[in-house]
Amino acid sequence: MNTALKIAAFATGVTTAFGAAYGVGHLTGGSSPAPRPANAAHAGHTPAPAATGAAAGQEQLPGGLRISERGYTLALENAFVTAGAPTELRFRILGADGRPVTDYRPAHEKELHLIVAPRGLATFQHLHPVRAADGTWSAPVALPAAGEYRVFADFTPAGAEEGLTLGADLHAAGELRPAPLPATGRTVTVDGYTVTLDGELTPGRAGQLTLSVGRDGRPVTDLQPYLGAAGHLVALRAGDLAYLHVHPDGHLPEGAATAGGPAVTFTTTAPSGGEYRLFLDFQHQGTVHTAAFTLPVGGAPAPAAEQTPAPTTTPTTAPAAGASGHGGAGHQH
Repeated sequence: MNTALKIAAFATGVTTAFGAAYGVGHLTGGSSPAPRPANAAHAGHTPAPAATGAAAGQEQLPGGLRISERGYTLALENAFVTAGAPTELRFRILGADGRPVTDYRPAHEKELHLIVAPRGLATFQHLHPVRAADGTWSAPVALPAAGEYRVFADFTPAGAEEGLTLGADLHAAGELRPAPLPATGRTVTVDGYTVTLDGELTPGRAGQLTLSVGRDGRPVTDLQPYLGAAGHLVALRAGDLAYLHVHPDGHLPEGAATAGGPAVTFTTTAPSGGEYRLFLDFQHQGTVHTAAFTLPVGGAPAPAAEQTPAPTTTPTTAPAAGASGHGGAGHQH
């Protein structure tokens, strides 16, 4: 997937308001229990009707800011781990009845996309965990540095008209070395590839971002499909890690062997001004690569009601990671 740079957003899952399948990106997540507005739908999901009643006129939250929404809850088995140690992340999605959800509607070739990113947004991991019969998801995750991380689960329950992105905090104990948001220009280099970002984001208005991939001074014209798309973009808003997950404009035929290139264009909407980290996943010659950008967005800052302040302390000790279980698959950055 490619959510939300499918990490986070390493994230809903990056998400942050970006995403019909492979078409216009929409804002994910919303306040519960009121339905989300049309621009809050995830790629390929039916837009929700306008809010009515007490919720009418209230601003909706971006995805990933809530651990519980629309009756679903993201439950981490162990939220305290040790940085630098082998870690298996285990969690469940609980329904309104408190039971684990075991039936999902696949989106972009997966039932659930998992994004893990530190609050400093220096890194990003887009994982594809494995689900056991009892509804427990598991995936190995690399947490090389101590600090506070955000876990985003991007999924669509079976029978639901639209997907949602839930977020939960993950604490990695160790020696904390705070660092400012990584600074980048409009061109970054990753694994020998040069990726250039064109376009701007305007709060509350749909706009286009185009990312072009080159190598050895020449454009890459044979990008490969990744999770059924030409590329995946996750964006996380600095400060509260609001999650956006977008997909490219256009549509790839099912089973397509090539996604073309060098340019991949996304239509997106930022929920507010501020700084965003963009993580582009693209595949070439059988390998997935991730290019990361820091993009300032002009405009009024997010309303205070949207903010989720980062924790001010980091534990120095923590219990061991959760018991081992089913392995997970995904790429890490």
